[in-house]
Amino acid sequence: MGGTAERSFLLPDLDATRALAGRLAASLAPGSVVLLEGDLGAGKSELARAVIRSLAGADIPVPSPTFTLVQTYELPRLEVGHSDLYRLADESEVVELGLDECWRKGALLVEWPDRAPWLWPEERLTIRLEAVPEAGATVRRVHLLGTGRWIDLLPHLAGEESSR
Repeated sequence: MGGTAERSFLLPDLDATRALAGRLAASLAPGSVVLLEGDLGAGKSELARAVIRSLAGADIPVPSPTFTLVQTYELPRLEVGHSDLYRLADESEVVELGLDECWRKGALLVEWPDRAPWLWPEERLTIRLEAVPEAGATVRRVHLLGTGRWIDLLPHLAGEESSR
């Protein structure tokens, strides 16, 4: 599978984050792994919630998996796992979670993926979110890094075709 592609852009507010989530939700397929990186409060959980709600087509409850470590959603088009590895105490716990099974059956969104870097497949999308306080409290810088099929999807995810 060779290569990677990258895109960076700003999300000025929560509506822009939800729009990104909608584009991402439409791009997910069985086998999709999306790694969500960023500091505490960067917006990883908000983006994951918006993706899941977009796939559900409704404002369903999407609790943070901080304590459960993984939540699974059987949605109309795709089963989605949402995992938060922040509180992971030991690598052996990752194996017990069965995250690889999540992306074999559907798609997987992972917060704090750096806790298990050895687990992720070669084909994946990494989304790094960063607060941009000098630009405003709700502004986020998004950095997308894609491999495999994600390379061709990056312009769509970045919203570039809508500006043509």
